[in-house]
Amino acid sequence: MRKFILIIITTILLYSCTTLTLKPADFAWPIENVLKVDNKGFITEQRYSFSVNVKPIFFDEFKDSTNFVGKELRIIRDKAGFYFITGKDFKNVYVFKSIENGLMLENKIIISETQALASPVFNQRNQFIELIDSQKKYQLTSKGLVR
Repeated sequence: MRKFILIIITTILLYSCTTLTLKPADFAWPIENVLKVDNKGFITEQRYSFSVNVKPIFFDEFKDSTNFVGKELRIIRDKAGFYFITGKDFKNVYVFKSIENGLMLENKIIISETQALASPVFNQRNQFIELIDSQKKYQLTSKGLVR
């Protein structure tokens, strides 16, 4: 009898500790956003109530966190909720995930070791994010370059 009561109590406690989960969810932004960096180093998207300091990206990409004012960054969000960020003259695409009060780098995808992006554009595709630069096309996921 004691085992039975212990099992019931354990079951009730475990059931009450489960987290409410809403699935499936699609976090994708249908099109990329081209956002200008302000004089404080932030990009802001009013439609999605999104604002983030991007100075660390400029420091990582160019080893200079002071030359960012007026630069444009391209950002798109995939279905899983990862943010893909790049810009003109970048050689990488930065993939971030949401954390409390910020974004954390999930992956830095090297597009080219030598040639910077001239005019990058993101597109939302079903299973990946497409990056187009001139005639070159890349398929990206949060894990990296697909092709």
